Amino acid sequence: MWKILALLFIRTLAADSYDLVIYGGSSAGVMAAVQGARMGKSVLLISPEKHLGGMTSSGLGWVDVGNPATAGGLAHEYFHRVWRHYQEKGSWVWELPRSISGQLQTPSSDMMWVVEPHVAEKIFDQMIEEAKVPVLRGERVDRQNGVTKEGTRILFLHLESGRSVSGAMFIDASYEGDLMAATHVSYVIQRESNSQYGETLNGIRFNIKHASHLKRVDPFRIPGVPESGLLPRVFSLQGESNGDPDPGIQAYNYRMCLTDVPANRIFITKPIDYDEREYELLFRAIEAGISHQSFFKLDLLPNRKTDSNNNGMISTDYVGMNWDYVEADYKSREKIAKAHEKWQRGLVWTLQNHPRVPSHVKAYYTPWGLARDEFADNNHWPYQLYIREARRMVSAVVVTEQTVLGEDPVPDPIGLSSYEMDSHLVKYIALPEGHLATEGGMFRKVRFPFSISYRAIIPRREECENLLVPVCLSASHAAHGSVRMELVFMMLGSAAATAASLAIDHAVSLQDLPYETLRRKLVEHKQILYWGDIKKLKPR
Repeated sequence: MWKILALLFIRTLAADSYDLVIYGGSSAGVMAAVQGARMGKSVLLISPEKHLGGMTSSGLGWVDVGNPATAGGLAHEYFHRVWRHYQEKGSWVWELPRSISGQLQTPSSDMMWVVEPHVAEKIFDQMIEEAKVPVLRGERVDRQNGVTKEGTRILFLHLESGRSVSGAMFIDASYEGDLMAATHVSYVIQRESNSQYGETLNGIRFNIKHASHLKRVDPFRIPGVPESGLLPRVFSLQGESNGDPDPGIQAYNYRMCLTDVPANRIFITKPIDYDEREYELLFRAIEAGISHQSFFKLDLLPNRKTDSNNNGMISTDYVGMNWDYVEADYKSREKIAKAHEKWQRGLVWTLQNHPRVPSHVKAYYTPWGLARDEFADNNHWPYQLYIREARRMVSAVVVTEQTVLGEDPVPDPIGLSSYEMDSHLVKYIALPEGHLATEGGMFRKVRFPFSISYRAIIPRREECENLLVPVCLSASHAAHGSVRMELVFMMLGSAAATAASLAIDHAVSLQDLPYETLRRKLVEHKQILYWGDIKKLKPR
């Protein structure tokens, strides 16, 4: 123990000091850093990844925005910069400039919601450079001894490299919530029961209605023979009921950026350790007549590229194989991510080449390969695994299904969310009738944009008074299905930095920052706080 204490003492002596320390190079982290710097604070952005922007610059180019009118503050500025980039003829390399129907989703046409990964990263880098924010890239928090606290305040953040930094305020903008966890703030990973918050979309969710699409997909190793055992990643029923709590996590994948332009295309080759048994569910789904277009999306981005996401029951999501990811150490996380990459590369190769795949299915997918001018330093594969959900803070206020549906008032809003409550599958199950079904997926429309409480991004007073958590915020699994969108993270990141800066200015804890003070500054920054505010806005 004394060696650990001595090491921490040496680290803290050499620590650099900032007003605001942000952990996580996600879109939320970038917006927080820029906002803090614009408010005159000394800011350090620590990014475990070498590339900034998180999923927005790692293949999620078709941004799920819900109602585009909710984009305020720096989020609006970011998407305006995207729009401005594509007004330049030089931005169109692999096709002529064109009007992308449905993708300029605002009446004023000054924002654009589709973006090539390298363009997204370029804009994030530009905003950071303009704000003169120093960035530590490839630096990760020490998961065992990452935080030194005095009472309820973080004093120092310790990194794996041995470097330490001190700050007046800290923001955890990571997808996993590693800084939050190291600070010993309360959080949850599992899906809560419906009864915990009086919800209807939480916990176990058997998607039996989908069984009609999968009823001809046999889940057994030898079709029709239960004694042969289940296919890989298929579970048997264990007496669970709808709405029960469950430790499973919605599936992860990579958002591939593909193209059918021969001069810019690199075909995905057969993985070295390819095992066709891993794709037996796929073969049986094809044989059962499931639509050939359902195995992954080809949503077009500029320059004949795609944001290729999961698109069905059996697709790019590596269902059931991410449950250990969140609490795993860094090395184990990397192994899980590589397993996801292997599955996805194998899926594409299978659809394009395997003899059990019919010619009409091959013809649909064969033209597509990885874009040569994307992710050049990562074999043209996206930088980040799509961590759709990880830790979720449990604070004084929890965003729930009732919040999303507008049934709970929010007296201290910091931004809006408007996308549907959306969760991907958690597992495949074998029904007693002898066919495949799924569990965990849900999708429910939101009636109108809803406000997110300031107290949902700060811990309880007794746990920490100088940490904000805009990504792994305090929300139930059901509600998180709506707030987990990149646009929302951008707005929450900038709001978090605004609150942190004001708390520094007024020498108060985050919990003691008067909401009216925060509200006035957010409005000044053109953040949209209530659905009714949208109708009052003047054109920008």
